[in-house]
Amino acid sequence: MKAMILAAGRGLRLRPLTDKTPKPLILVANQPLIVHQVLKLAKIGIKEIVINVSYQAKQIIDTLGDGRAYGVKIDYSFEPTALETGGGILQALPILGSDPFIVISADIWTDFSLEGLLSHSLNSVTLAHLILVDNPSFHPQGDFNLTKTGLLSLDDTLNKFTFASLGIYHPDLFQGKSGAFPLSSLLYEYIAEKKITGEYYKGVWFNIGTPTELERLDEYLKPKK
Repeated sequence: MKAMILAAGRGLRLRPLTDKTPKPLILVANQPLIVHQVLKLAKIGIKEIVINVSYQAKQIIDTLGDGRAYGVKIDYSFEPTALETGGGILQALPILGSDPFIVISADIWTDFSLEGLLSHSLNSVTLAHLILVDNPSFHPQGDFNLTKTGLLSLDDTLNKFTFASLGIYHPDLFQGKSGAFPLSSLLYEYIAEKKITGEYYKGVWFNIGTPTELERLDEYLKPKK
């Protein structure tokens, strides 16, 4: 199985840290954020990783190289203009191939075991499986509902959880799409058709979108005395 790391965003809410440094290269526990993802993927046996790049792309490519230093092979999908999350994955499909693949954002940190995603069988009936977490203070409205049968739902009478920017996808999810578009628009479409499953994860999850969240993660990862 292959994996993709989303790393093309500008990280405007992390300015001035991201004025000259792309968000995926911001240091956390003495390692760039994106290196944490590469190492976690390598640990579960993922040998081929695709990374989409746009803002300060050369810095990311120069830092990670071809991936040999991490025991993986890295290919890059360059976006002259950022294609948003959905469009970025769509452009990378020729590299990702025809089998299901993992997608994780470069700017999250979690202790979720990525190995758990490897066991999900996707097909024309189930096109994606997403990880959901408790709603953080900066996103109290949540994103999706989760039914007792494991299907994602848009039923507003159910409690909503936040999409963890982590999941496994079948390439057919992107069939017929083109250009730049957010992944969320595609997810809503197929959730309505009952073609996306999910699971709730109660463990540790950070979304490094602001300096405050970066400080929280740094504090969490400090060696305990």
